[in-house]
Amino acid sequence: MTAMNKTDIRNLSYEEWTRYCASIGEQPFRAGQIFEWIYKKGVWSFDEMRNLPAPLRQRLSRDFDLKPLVIVQKQVAQDGTTKFLFDLEDHEKIETVLIPTKTRTTVCISTQAGCKFGCRFCASGIGGWKRNLSCAEILSQILHVKEESKKHQKPLSHIVCMGTGESFDNYDNLLKALRIVNDARGINIGARRITISTVGLIPKIMEFAQEDFQVELAISLHGYNDESRDKLMPVNKKYPFTALMNACRAYIRKTHRQITFEYILIKDITCTEEAARELAHHLKGMICKLNLIPYNPVRELPHKPPTHEEMQTFQRRLKALGIHATLRTPRGRDIAAACGQLRHASRKSKEMA
Repeated sequence: MTAMNKTDIRNLSYEEWTRYCASIGEQPFRAGQIFEWIYKKGVWSFDEMRNLPAPLRQRLSRDFDLKPLVIVQKQVAQDGTTKFLFDLEDHEKIETVLIPTKTRTTVCISTQAGCKFGCRFCASGIGGWKRNLSCAEILSQILHVKEESKKHQKPLSHIVCMGTGESFDNYDNLLKALRIVNDARGINIGARRITISTVGLIPKIMEFAQEDFQVELAISLHGYNDESRDKLMPVNKKYPFTALMNACRAYIRKTHRQITFEYILIKDITCTEEAARELAHHLKGMICKLNLIPYNPVRELPHKPPTHEEMQTFQRRLKALGIHATLRTPRGRDIAAACGQLRHASRKSKEMA
């Protein structure tokens, strides 16, 4: 490696570290020490890896980068939800959110800079897609929030891939990062405490069904049939609602695992009596959870959230039709914590400057 093509140290899996150590004449146990410094002790400097010989630290410094992400903005809501806007080396911006509760601390991570799928209720797609995040950039978000979580009642325990970008559109980098997260030698968070969300990329759902990885799958459904989903999610033209439902059933048959359906509640659009009937028809008999998400308004978009009474009525209708649905408590509304809002505001400020 040369100084011109150094990779971030967090782009390497444990197996790749073992091979690297062998290639430079170091014993395999050094890979475990390096992993421990990065993922257990959370260091951001080779000099801090004190049980490594000085020549090895110097070699690592020559061959790899180990830099923290640059925090451009940090917002803390009244409920403790903390949103970070990070600046990447090419000055693309990404968002990461820490969500503390009495029982757990969750990080919501981004997988891409921008989003190419353009859902018509989400700020993430405003301005389009820029690029995929590297394995290292995904892991760095988690490591930053892992450190921040020490200020709360519970250490970091859960990860949701529901931030900016489409998780399965960056499949290889994301799964590599999550295997390091799950590795007992890495961050060591159980697979069932990790959730990947997708807008419904059917080929990737079926590929994920073949993985030996017990990570939870969430589908950003947000529509109750093809017509309603067409209006909100352009991806439905390529992967229609009915085909997506068939893929979800095939996934459940293959994995014997439930799917979580994320469903946004938008006034007069997705929170109607017709919507409840259609959802119940499609989800009945499926091993699944349904999360109802109150819409978090975006200034540039026309949609509005239903009233609390309307949302509760919708939830009761579903229950009467045999579908148990959880109404998610909004978090971080006083800091515009919905996906892409802080990044979009930052981009707008730059354009106006």
